[in-house]
Amino acid sequence: MSDFKVGYLIGSLAEASINRKLAKALVRLSPAEMTMTEIGFAELPLYSYDYDADFPPAARALKAALAASDAVLFITPEYNRSVPGGLKNAIDWASRPWGQNSFARKPTAIIGTSPGAIGTAVAQQHLRSIMAFCNSPLMNSLEAYIQFTPGLITDDGDVSNKGTAEFFRDYLAEFHGFIERVYMAIPRSTAR
Repeated sequence: MSDFKVGYLIGSLAEASINRKLAKALVRLSPAEMTMTEIGFAELPLYSYDYDADFPPAARALKAALAASDAVLFITPEYNRSVPGGLKNAIDWASRPWGQNSFARKPTAIIGTSPGAIGTAVAQQHLRSIMAFCNSPLMNSLEAYIQFTPGLITDDGDVSNKGTAEFFRDYLAEFHGFIERVYMAIPRSTAR
């Protein structure tokens, strides 16, 4: 098995976000062959092509973090049946300027949690559409729409339900295998 650096973006900027708790759980449960690193984007200004000739430091840092990652995991809530604005803004920055798309040929996956019964299904569908346009190979199975219930995941990332913890392990193992398959088809030297 190959080792991979996985950068993850948490769609919510809130410190107490349940998706931040989910991220902590996923980091704890990830296979030893996956190094998980958060890629922050809270400091980004709103994207405008006026910046394309000279990106601000926060945008350069975002693109550098993505370039250093072999794959990207989106961990996102659902806001108004779509992706949070901050996350969409980060994707817009990372995919610009034209011809310098940080997501092109980079394996990605999506997971998210919400108190609602359908989890983050609609936001994830919107994000799939965005990432398809960004030419990012996207893991389509396993899909993961997690209904968050009180106590499911602690602030430290402990998962109280053994079945849920096992699902997370299986999801991450599947993502690892997906990354390997993508790089068998698209060697890393040409993917970056």
